[in-house]
Amino acid sequence: MRFYVPTDIYVEKDCVKNHAKEMLAVGKRALIVTGHSSAKANGSLNDVTEVLNDGGVAYQIFDEVEENPSTDTVRKGAQIARESNADFIIGIGGGSAIDAAKAMALLIVNPGLNADDLHKTPSHPLDHAPVVAVPTTCGTGSEATPVAIITNHKINLKKSIPHRIFPVLALVDGKYLASAKKQLIVNTAVDALSHMVESILNVHSNTLNRMCPEYGLKLLGECKEALIASVAANNSATQNTSQNAAPIDASLYEKLMLTSTIAGMSIAMTSTAVPHGMSYDLTLCKGTPHGPAVGYFLAAYVEICHKKVPNDVEKVLSLLGLQSVEEFAEMLQKLIGTCTVTRELRDQFATAMKTNHSKLDLVPGGITPEEVEYIYDKSLMVK
Repeated sequence: MRFYVPTDIYVEKDCVKNHAKEMLAVGKRALIVTGHSSAKANGSLNDVTEVLNDGGVAYQIFDEVEENPSTDTVRKGAQIARESNADFIIGIGGGSAIDAAKAMALLIVNPGLNADDLHKTPSHPLDHAPVVAVPTTCGTGSEATPVAIITNHKINLKKSIPHRIFPVLALVDGKYLASAKKQLIVNTAVDALSHMVESILNVHSNTLNRMCPEYGLKLLGECKEALIASVAANNSATQNTSQNAAPIDASLYEKLMLTSTIAGMSIAMTSTAVPHGMSYDLTLCKGTPHGPAVGYFLAAYVEICHKKVPNDVEKVLSLLGLQSVEEFAEMLQKLIGTCTVTRELRDQFATAMKTNHSKLDLVPGGITPEEVEYIYDKSLMVK
């Protein structure tokens, strides 16, 4: 058994300012990598630049990271980093910004590596510049994993790159959720849920690494009614939530961010499984946000695993405060609704997934082609 997370992680209010010394020790010149506007709106960018200004660390801001960052974007950011002589990268935002920061950190140390070749397996491990992660959403957990999901539009591929890039420092503060849209919080929380479920229902699950997802699922179980109530509050036609539940508010921000980081630690040990593998095509072809794209497949995956590792599934349900796989499916439907695709796309997705052994081989007890078909049939509505 092995448990390894080399990232120095702080989870607390005002942790960027509280741990300025640790950030300033990382390097002399930084490239700050963010999305277009959220880091400005939630105050995280200001917190980071104040620390850098006070510490005399020069920096350049690259605020062009899109959802599902592309090889073109990371190429552009890496070029700016080289031109400004940056020796470390600070990723501020959700998984897209932090994943892009990781890819840029790889490119600036390996100028001979083309961004379009990031998905090719190297002949030997490559060095990378240090990365500092400041997450502002409660889903991807990228601040605690070595994984970077990058999209190459030239070959229609969305996938993790085969390079392990753990941030050296992660500064996790729940206050950055205050300006986020409630549906974004829900969507990213579903991603965190998927990370923890897929980590437990996984051939790499063991006594040590299960401590993370089991604790995280308990925390998320304490938040689930507020997540459901927030969706209901945005849709007055929805009547299927507890009338006593209050929507997400500041009292839950820290807990949701902690849960997300724990979920990231979970998949750092095991990798994600089938639902994540199925989600990438849905995002690439339909533009479905990552959290829901994974969540649509999660209930059927749990159902399949219930036949193979029933005790593990029952443990997942118990930690979430649920009684059955059906209740688990109902919870997800309340959070993210349903997804409709064409028959052509559904068949295309299923055909590709049947050869994705990097995910299929992680299913405890194995998975048959018929079970793959079942997950698609149960998860997607076909028109």
